Amino acid sequence: MVDVFADAINKIKVYEAAGMYECVVPSTKLLLTVLAKMKENSYIKDFEEFKDGKFNSIKITLSKRINDIGVIKPRYPVTLADIQRYETRYIPSKDFGMLIVSTPQGIMTNKQAREKHVGGRLLAYVY
Repeated sequence: MVDVFADAINKIKVYEAAGMYECVVPSTKLLLTVLAKMKENSYIKDFEEFKDGKFNSIKITLSKRINDIGVIKPRYPVTLADIQRYETRYIPSKDFGMLIVSTPQGIMTNKQAREKHVGGRLLAYVY
């Protein structure tokens, strides 16, 4: 695995498409915060971190609400004005889906970034 975050997001996408209810992925701080944002917006039901031998893993309970999810590469830097352009590129409708943005104030959704008037780098999209 080269990019643990991208592999985990891809695994969630595949398990969601296959109709499975749970998914186990390796744990990272970035993935934990992204999953917290997804849980806030009801894209997943729950997640919990557990020790799997020497490594930490995350068990994700899927909610069957994800139509598409993906990592944005390269991680484009965006200003507040650029967020609208990337919303139209990655999510199908204005109030349907979200972009996940890494900002100096932490990881947040595109709506939160717009409310706080900050830019950052695009990490992923989900709808």
